[in-house]
Amino acid sequence: MTSKRYTIGVDLGGTNLRIAAHSEGRNFLDSISLPTRLQAGRDAVVQDMCGAVQQFRKKFSDWALAGVGIGTPGPLELPIGRLRKLPNFPGWDGFNLREAVESRIGMKVSLEVDANVAALAESKFGQGKTLGLDSMYMLTLGTGVGNGIILDGKVFHGMSGMAGEGGHSTVWPNGPRCGCGNHGCVEVFASASAVHRMARELIAQGGSPGLAALEKSNPFFAARDVAELAAAGDPGARKVFENVGEALGITLAAMINTLNLPLYVVGGGMTNAWALFSPRLFAELESRSYVYCLNNGKVDEFGYQARMTHVVPAELGAEAGLLGACLLPLTEAAS
Repeated sequence: MTSKRYTIGVDLGGTNLRIAAHSEGRNFLDSISLPTRLQAGRDAVVQDMCGAVQQFRKKFSDWALAGVGIGTPGPLELPIGRLRKLPNFPGWDGFNLREAVESRIGMKVSLEVDANVAALAESKFGQGKTLGLDSMYMLTLGTGVGNGIILDGKVFHGMSGMAGEGGHSTVWPNGPRCGCGNHGCVEVFASASAVHRMARELIAQGGSPGLAALEKSNPFFAARDVAELAAAGDPGARKVFENVGEALGITLAAMINTLNLPLYVVGGGMTNAWALFSPRLFAELESRSYVYCLNNGKVDEFGYQARMTHVVPAELGAEAGLLGACLLPLTEAAS
């Protein structure tokens, strides 16, 4: 019998569906990327992901498949594997994703919220490994804002699998309406879609000639275009990222005061703009979290060495969610 073992991971995103085969370390054996056919319905999306899984099973038929892991947007009800009111997935509420996939591929799958699997990967191969810490809180900034919590090397699920929905915590009670139904969530201020919305609001108000020129030259501009403009010094674009940092700082200050963990990581595609929003983020932490201020690694007036609260950008980048999905079956088997 072959001694070579591998896992298959699935990263279900609102825009892209990514599937990879993985053996060990940070690199993949192979990967597939497809558009997520949300308009075609959930059965079409499941069919695409299962087709890719079966493709890898054929390709690596001389290897032993140790498990299949799926990272999905939440909320996710565990252990049953049922999705609940996904803000950006219309028609998926109440859908039992685990059952749908298992019935098609004929084997058990490990299912987890996408931000949790990204946090798991960051804990095993990213900042957690670098700093030697096995407990962390992670925010992932993409189309929305996800949140994962790792305690002693394991995902913290809460009572029904829905722990880690920090992207839908309120930062401004009367703020814009979020896809979850609430108003003023951190997601409507710190996601890529939020950057796009805030930029267009400034354009409409006539308060940013630079952003107006961007829209004129590129009507379909993205968050990265706003970031490039901000990096070049445009005041309006910089204001957008100050708003991002403020929202994240408020959120992380509350989490630091509540959890007192050693490590807080900000990941996702928006992390490329860390230099633009982190100064405001840290300013908010200094003013809102006394726990953060006390845990600064310095020697206090009593001669005690304080422990350190690390707030850092993720190391793994865009592959964290997919890598975490690949690690998920092995992590569950070890628990």
